[in-house]
Amino acid sequence: MPESASDSALMDRAAGDAVQHFDVLVVGAGISGLSAAWHLKHNLPDTSFAVLEREGSYGGTWLTHKFPGIRSDSDLYTFGFHFKPWVGPPIATADEIQAYLGEMIDENDLGPNIHYGHSIETASWSNETATWTLVARIASGETRTFTANFLWMCQGYYRHRQGFMPDWPGMDRFKGPILHTEEWDENTDYAGKRVILIGSGATAATVIPEMAKAAAHVTMVQRSPTYFFPASNANETADMLRQLAIDESWIHEIVRRKVNFDQDVTVRRCAEEPDVVAAELIGGVQALLPEGFDMKHFTPNYRPWRQRLAFVPDGDLFAAIRDGKAGAVTGEIETFTETGLSMKDGTTVDGDMIVAATGFNLCVLGDIRFSIDGEPLDFSKTVTYRGMMFTGVPNMVWVFGYLRASWTLRADMISHFVGRLLAHMKAKGATAVVPKLRPEDHNMPLSSWIDTDDFNANYILRGQGELPQRGNKREWQHSQDYWRERDEFPVIDLDGAEFAYSYNQARAIAAE
Repeated sequence: MPESASDSALMDRAAGDAVQHFDVLVVGAGISGLSAAWHLKHNLPDTSFAVLEREGSYGGTWLTHKFPGIRSDSDLYTFGFHFKPWVGPPIATADEIQAYLGEMIDENDLGPNIHYGHSIETASWSNETATWTLVARIASGETRTFTANFLWMCQGYYRHRQGFMPDWPGMDRFKGPILHTEEWDENTDYAGKRVILIGSGATAATVIPEMAKAAAHVTMVQRSPTYFFPASNANETADMLRQLAIDESWIHEIVRRKVNFDQDVTVRRCAEEPDVVAAELIGGVQALLPEGFDMKHFTPNYRPWRQRLAFVPDGDLFAAIRDGKAGAVTGEIETFTETGLSMKDGTTVDGDMIVAATGFNLCVLGDIRFSIDGEPLDFSKTVTYRGMMFTGVPNMVWVFGYLRASWTLRADMISHFVGRLLAHMKAKGATAVVPKLRPEDHNMPLSSWIDTDDFNANYILRGQGELPQRGNKREWQHSQDYWRERDEFPVIDLDGAEFAYSYNQARAIAAE
């Protein structure tokens, strides 16, 4: 199994208080950080690197999320790594994903490169030495200092173990427990209880069918409905190819391409014929619900894919409703009461416990305090370069995945780009690279990181002010078009006018 947190702590203890230097520091040992580590080890074998992880083990989301039924909402043929075939069902449980990631770490001997239990507090860039200095706090309360030539931020995009909880009136009046899915206590006993679950979307679709197995009843209370896509948790193409005894690596690649092709078609249809797609999605849900069920609970008021489309494997959410174990209430909450909720339409919802599946809080670059030459860095004042680098910020890349395709697709794409960039810098003898606006870019209009007319997830809307700005040209945007970026990224001109290189001799002197 991968190296444990205690092993990592002992390794750092042995290093004492000495500053540890690496060519590259990767922040985060979730799926993005592990992708980065694999690419560094296989494509840049002469590059020294370490992965700093705050938690006691690997996995990110799949480690910290503990709510009932936790599973992926992307298929694992595209959410998994391109270099490690996925052989299970398309939608996988957290335990299955953790096992997959653990195998990858072991198979590639990445354990010694990962330092667990390191919570990074500050990251400081020095133009004089062309290095980043990171200060991390460990469990004992002591700090460790690391320096690196290049910083690769793979820490994710939300605050783990801290959900977004609206401040509803009267919450203190409710006599039962109030929990949030992001802060779930695994010892929670909901057997035989009437559960009120507030929220909709992928988390609600995950939690409700699992809780309904033991709870007396689960009522989903939502302000507005979400689009759901129920289908079998199987991939017919993969199953057919396995019957033909095709090698799993070929199956993985073929199915990965087909899933991406199908998803591209769906995304484009959502933009070109949204009413048709909406009718298909709503009809697919209606077919699984009891006759006469009020479809207002599953008829959203926005076009498909303005928010994430939630996959429901084997339609288990709707099976719980058919079986009378779950139900839905749509409307706004007026106030909490001693026994549940009072809605603005005058109706009430009673229950023994309330679970909030109301999303999370955006976390920009790990809430780390960044500075350049001693000056605090405000990322909202920068302009993004292709959603991964920032004007004025040297030798740093941030992984922020796709919202309409699997996160890992972009993580792997950025990994290939960073490999090219680091090799290019070495060949040029450059010690730093920073994105800069070209002369023709200086007067371009700037706007928020994501076009919220196109994608309006609540966590994005709440956190826009913390994110970098975008321009009106593709180089200065975080595109959501994987099918275009997969062709653009491999041919990015690393000597283009949007990159500025420097050749600092201080680092070489210090090394001597």
